[in-house]
This record gives sequence, structure tokens and C-alpha cells, in this order.
Amino acid sequence: MNIKATLILTTAAMLATSCLDENPRSQLTEDQAFDSSTALYQNTVATLYNYIGGNSDSQGLQGTYRGVYDFNTFTTDEAIIPTRGGDWYDGGFWQDLYRHTWRNYDEALYATWLYLYKAVGQCNLSLDRLDRYGKTMLTEHELAVSKAEVRALRAMFYYYLMDLFGRIPLHLTTEMKQVEQPERSVTYRFIVSELQECAPLLYNKMSQHEGYYYGKFTQGAAYFLLAKLALNAEVYADDCWTDNVRPEGKDIFFTVDGQQLNAWQATQAYCRKVEDLGYRLEADYAANFCITNETSAENIFTIPMDKTLYTNIFKNLFRSRHYSHGSAVGTLSENGSCATVAAVRTYGYGTPDEDARFRLNCYADTVSVDGRVVIMQGGAPLVYMPLEVRLDLTGSPYEKTAGARMYKYEIDRTAYADGQLQSNDIVLFRYADVLLMRAEAKVRNGEDGTDDLNAVRRRVGMAERQATLATILDERLMELMWEGWRRQDLIRYGLFHKAYDQRPQLDGEDDAHTTVFPIPQRAISLNGTLKQNPGYETE
Repeated sequence: MNIKATLILTTAAMLATSCLDENPRSQLTEDQAFDSSTALYQNTVATLYNYIGGNSDSQGLQGTYRGVYDFNTFTTDEAIIPTRGGDWYDGGFWQDLYRHTWRNYDEALYATWLYLYKAVGQCNLSLDRLDRYGKTMLTEHELAVSKAEVRALRAMFYYYLMDLFGRIPLHLTTEMKQVEQPERSVTYRFIVSELQECAPLLYNKMSQHEGYYYGKFTQGAAYFLLAKLALNAEVYADDCWTDNVRPEGKDIFFTVDGQQLNAWQATQAYCRKVEDLGYRLEADYAANFCITNETSAENIFTIPMDKTLYTNIFKNLFRSRHYSHGSAVGTLSENGSCATVAAVRTYGYGTPDEDARFRLNCYADTVSVDGRVVIMQGGAPLVYMPLEVRLDLTGSPYEKTAGARMYKYEIDRTAYADGQLQSNDIVLFRYADVLLMRAEAKVRNGEDGTDDLNAVRRRVGMAERQATLATILDERLMELMWEGWRRQDLIRYGLFHKAYDQRPQLDGEDDAHTTVFPIPQRAISLNGTLKQNPGYETE
């Protein structure tokens, strides 16, 4: 079954914050669109996977600009997009992103908000159609399975909304009515409950491999998200995140397989469930990001990519490489994003103890392609300078060359659209993250997480370390660089709102109000009952 099937009927799903209209894709009537069990699945469940990736700004979970990935990456001590003379100032957008000043943000934030709620709205519409048509052509169990897949996807989209925006509207039907904006903890518990109820009904197959289950939200993805939700319980269960007081993870409880477990125990339980499904570390770290990474046993949930079949794009590599570097591999490039100085120092760049993953994740120093040094316009060799990064490089001798650039994914030399339509699937959830989540949960619960930490380190030939919160945070950066998790990690560690790398703490930011983004003003204007997040009321 083609999971990238397009919606073929006219819909009008209304949220309180926006009207989510889909243009008609076919002249079929609604009854014709749902006249068989295959068509029903295609047009209620499969079509929702169109929202995982994207091909324009703020759309998709990764691969495009000014959306979920950028807000979770370029606000942190992991990566930065410096101003390079006349390039990448963009009205101060990227500088504000890094500084947490959020100026010029409403348009991009609203576009991201709208994308995620559009996906939620389509899930609600799909559940309505399944109830309307499924009862006559599906068994009770088949209907429950299809609805579970939709509910789990909806929970995932709500997870990203709740993580980014904190207190959000919770809308569960297609009815055009006023939507409640519950406290963050209420939405958090709803997401957990939905995933717990749906997980047993989801496919217990690996979805990263090509075939019927390819790209689907299966049990592995659900248990991975439940582990994330439990690990971040102190953040998500906190309805007053600006008072510098969080609930204790040991006092937040989950029911897992009939047992009452605290947040750290629940994290471990869900990590074990992922492990029991057969996911494992690949012997070769780079295999998870190669052109044919559909064979990975480590990737849990990905955005399927194919330069001829799908329209999802991956602009992150394109954005990072110097112009001459792009030309050398047969693409264009934008010479923008790079690792921060703090990140390259965490890797031990240039020292005898440099972590092996630095060269797997980043281009640094003299750049060669196909055994030949890349030459810039003017005749000088291209040399990336990882320690010369500044927020504004204008006038610097390293204006165009400062910063270690994104590597991570093998370059698809046959990619289309100047390298943006590639065959490497974009990795969203990965088993190495499961091991690091379990290691952290153990340490936070007073246990020893060293074995899990060192399983990840041994895979890349690095010396073993004792698991502490500090060593795990460093390990998460080195292992998961460019994968979109750093903002969440820094918030959980209480570091996101503090000074780091070259970013000073803002005046008034000690209350941690920047750990969530403001509710977009356009959303508030459309629904005057929406309450702005603390710290942004006067903006």
C-alpha cells in the first residue's frame, strides 16, 4: 500500500485558531473515496504520513527551514547560523533564534503552529471518517487498529506542539466549536494516555525497512515517544515553568503493564519495550545515515525519502556546505549553518582525545572530495575553521569559512533539486537515543547507567566513561548531533535559559520563560480566548 497517497476528497476541518481547508484533489464523491477497506485506509490513515516530511518552509518535522527542527536546533549550544557578510542576516532572524530574543518570529512560529494543527485537524477528520464508514466494512478489531494508528499520529503531533508551545489548545473532534486551552500537564497526560492505549494495537514491526510497514508509526515509535515523555516528565508536568520549581520525577507516576512506576522507572520500562522489539545498535554508526539506510536495525522512525517517488526535501546539508564544497559534489549550497564552538570542544576537536564521531558528523579543516582538495574561487583551498565561529562574522577573515559543517548523512551524488531530494531517509527516532535515555533515567533514579552509556561509546571505539548527568549530556550531543534533540535536552537539564557558548542570558530570562515559545500572535488574534505564555504577555 502506498503510504504517500494523497487526500482525494474535499475537507474543511476547523480549529479554533484557524480554518484548515484542503483543496479537492479529485472529482470523486466522498462515498466513492471510501467505497472499500483499502480506499478507507488510504484516505484516512495513509494520507496522514504526508505531514511527517515537507517541501516548504515550516512544514514537516525535519528537512525544511524555519520549522520544528530549526527551533529545536539553532536555539542551542549545538549549532548556529552566523551572519556571513551579506548572507544569512535575514532581518536578524537567525541571530534572534540563537539569542532567544524571538524578534521577527511570529510568521515562522505561526506557520509551524499551523502546520502541526493542520496535521492534528486531519487526524480528527480521519477518525470521524473511520467511525462513519469503517463500521460497515471493517471488523471491530480492524477498526480499532486503524483508529489506533491515527490516534498515535495525532498524539505525536500534539507532543511536538506541547514541547514547543507549552499550554496549547486541545482539539479532538471535527466540530467547529470553542476549543479549550488546558494546562500543559493535562495535555501531557492526554498524550501519554493515548500512546499507552494505542501502542498494543499498532504493528509490532520495524518501519524503517522497505515493504508494507515502511514509514509507518509502529509500536517502536510509540514506545520511543513514551520513553521521551517519561524522561521529560518534570518539564511537561510543570504548569508554572517560570517559578524555578519543578515536580520531582520520583513523585510522578505512570502505570506500565499494571505497575506503578515513577518517571525514571517508566522511562526504563519503555526503553526495554523498544529493545524487546529487536532494535539494536548498528556496528557502523554511519550506516544509519547512508543512502540506503532502509537496512538499518537502529533507526526506529524515519521520513522515507526517494528523489523520484516522494516530494519530501532535506535542505540541512544543502544549507551548511560552502559554495565550492557544494559544487565539488555536484550540487548548489548556501554556506550557512555550522557547529558552535561549544559543540566542537565537547568533541575534543584537535586534541588527542577527539571523539571519533566528530569527523562522522562534521566537516572540518581542509576539505577534499574524491581525493582532491576543494579549491575556492580565487584559488585558495577550502579550509573550515571550527573555532572561529561568531554570531556575526561580517568582516572576519573567516567570514565564509568559519565553523565545522554538517556531515552526518552520506552525500547522494544522484540527488535531485541540487541535493535536496535525496534517497537517504531522514532519521527521527533511533535506538542509540533509547540507550542514552535509559542511562540518564537510571542515574536520575540513583542507579548506574554506565553500561548503556558505554554501549554507545564502544560502538565508535571510544574509551569508557562513568555515567553521570554531565557525561550523558555530552554524549547526547556527540551521538545525536544534527538530529534535533538538543533544545529538549538543555531544557531538561535546566540549561536552555542560561548563558552558553557565545549566548549571554537575556535580562529577565532567569525565570525560564524562554523554555517554551510564545503562542503566535496571529493565533491569538484569530481566537481571542487563547492565553499567552508567561513572559511574553507584553510583546
